[in-house]
Amino acid sequence: MRDQIGAALNEAVQKERRSRACMLRLIQTAINDRDVANRAEGKDPISDAEIGDMLLKMIHQREASAAEYEASGRLSEAEEEREEIQIVRDLLPRQLDENDTRRACAQVIEEVDAGGLRDVGRCMNALKQKFPGQMDFGQASGIVKTMLR
Repeated sequence: MRDQIGAALNEAVQKERRSRACMLRLIQTAINDRDVANRAEGKDPISDAEIGDMLLKMIHQREASAAEYEASGRLSEAEEEREEIQIVRDLLPRQLDENDTRRACAQVIEEVDAGGLRDVGRCMNALKQKFPGQMDFGQASGIVKTMLR
């Protein structure tokens, strides 16, 4: 994933796409900051799955900001946030839609032999390993909880 981000940044710089290049630099900086924090704790650099989670959080933050900008009538700022969301989405693997997420949750529940809400954590760990960066794990958690009730 790091290589993909670096290649996208180089392309954006070469094609003089300033806003895209700025967003990609911001992403690289966030990754480097997390790597430094991990190194200080004696851990390895962040994995592709953790990068995917970080990118999903960036999308959620920008969606919230866009909604706030839109509610306050600041449409140009909302549009900028949506453009940044698209840049981040382009870096992520194809996201599972809601139906695919439900099927994946049902499959994992069966695989881990989950019997109740106490098994939500095991199910979520299995989903994160099988589908890194491919689904909204907050949404998946709600689906798993509903299925286990």
